[in-house]
Amino acid sequence: MTDAAVQSPLSSAPAEPPFEPEKGMRSLRVLARLLDYPTQELQDACGELIEVLNAERRLGAALTSSLMDWCQRLHEGDLLELQAEYVAMFDKGRATSLLLFEHVHGESRDRGQAMVDLMAEYSAAGFELDARELPDHLPVFLEYLSLCDEAEIGRWLGEIRHILALLTARLEERGADHALVPLSLLALVGAEGDVEEHRLQVKKEVPDNTPEALDAVWEEEAVRFSASSDEDCALQSAEGRRLAERKHTVQSQPVRIMPAATAHPANR
Repeated sequence: MTDAAVQSPLSSAPAEPPFEPEKGMRSLRVLARLLDYPTQELQDACGELIEVLNAERRLGAALTSSLMDWCQRLHEGDLLELQAEYVAMFDKGRATSLLLFEHVHGESRDRGQAMVDLMAEYSAAGFELDARELPDHLPVFLEYLSLCDEAEIGRWLGEIRHILALLTARLEERGADHALVPLSLLALVGAEGDVEEHRLQVKKEVPDNTPEALDAVWEEEAVRFSASSDEDCALQSAEGRRLAERKHTVQSQPVRIMPAATAHPANR
């Protein structure tokens, strides 16, 4: 327990959530909180986040230590600076979007159907959302996974591992601590090596969060608004199209959660 430890909830959810987090993997709830917009409540909860990571030990020692250090930096950081960094990282451009399906489907109709399907999964499990976030928002998705059994967690992480690997590479390229979240999710299924295949591509990418890039997106969307075909809409994200094509051509591989006692001996 560190000086940052306080009695504070893991999330800003109501005092009586519809599920008991103890039934699932609490470290996934920690990862969800670390992707939240920084607030005083999040800073105050950093001590508890550290305690959960230390107690559950689902990740290797190196990753766990890095996550704990990040929690400490969050706790000690200037809140306004943390918030400005968050906005620059996630609210400008799409390359580091926390909306999972945006990386696969862009703004096409397929994304809407994918979200409908995901909502159906949530509803079937009794997991209800409020109106503030989309169902494919990664922190929301992690809240859901934290209530699932290991087989279901492994299935879902296997489905999105290509998105997680690309997101990790992009966040690492920008020097963001947030890269530790998708990297940790990959580590849970022994897929950290997936990141390497994206590093060269990411280094060649033109930043999409500069004023010039953002202006270009606005101009492009203004033109596409009057387009007469669904195909034009589907082409809005070249990266989303590439990942969608890959998803349809690569067969899903069964994955499982790495055992807590033997996961990643190299990191110990």
